[in-house]
Amino acid sequence: MADYAFLKGHGTENDFVLLPDHDGTVHGDLDADRVRALCDRRAGIGGDGVLRVIRAVAIRDAAGQNAEWFMDYRNADGSVSEMCGNGIRVFGRHLAVAGLADPATPVPVATRAGVKVLTFAGGVADGEITVDMGVPKVLEDTQVSIGDQSWPALHVDMGNPHAVAFLDDGADLADVGPLFEPPLHDAAVYPHGVNVEFVVRRGPGHVAMRVHERGSGETRSCGTGACAVMVAAALADGAARDTDYRIDLPGGTLRISWTADDRILMTGPAVIVAEGRTAL
Repeated sequence: MADYAFLKGHGTENDFVLLPDHDGTVHGDLDADRVRALCDRRAGIGGDGVLRVIRAVAIRDAAGQNAEWFMDYRNADGSVSEMCGNGIRVFGRHLAVAGLADPATPVPVATRAGVKVLTFAGGVADGEITVDMGVPKVLEDTQVSIGDQSWPALHVDMGNPHAVAFLDDGADLADVGPLFEPPLHDAAVYPHGVNVEFVVRRGPGHVAMRVHERGSGETRSCGTGACAVMVAAALADGAARDTDYRIDLPGGTLRISWTADDRILMTGPAVIVAEGRTAL
């Protein structure tokens, strides 16, 4: 294959390779081998996933969604994923900077988890973007484990599945240990795998987390995971709607609000750091 354009960006250090493929003719059916090659941190560009920038009319998965653009997201292992909260902010930042969307108005982006709407409150320059992540689904209590340690967890669906586990008061996130291997989970509850968040409290409306993302391993940040953590924390705290939570992640901070009409709003940075061409 001839060389083709790429960009590199991150949201709170959750990093991605972006592939402009507006009419779907550059990459066709984007295959897992290419995604793995692009995300390889030693032999490739490096990233937690790939965001293909494609018009909704050019891809079957966007059928029925009212948006011009579709975020075709793939995990670093090449598997297809429904949604990526940090990724969609980076995706939106690229659309705005490239003149492909008007940041003065809300920008809808189609995903495999439905349309998400982005707002550039401070304009393009400051990089802060708010995403309406939709209505969370709070499902059953479950459990996750690493080695001989187990934790109760709450199953929260943000368009993709999450298991949120709170550590005991006084615990340190380092106590969880390296998350290079997927935490064990109930395959009947999560037949397609799960993102696992380990959480400690920092103060009122303030928590910190580490995350193991299915298909990518431990990452510096997870936007949908931060939203799931906020939902679990707000329920545990009996917090009123429209309360803002600060979620600290290894790669930065996200602000999450659960609105009176039951929608999750996520605000955080998005940065494009490089662009070029590759023949990977």
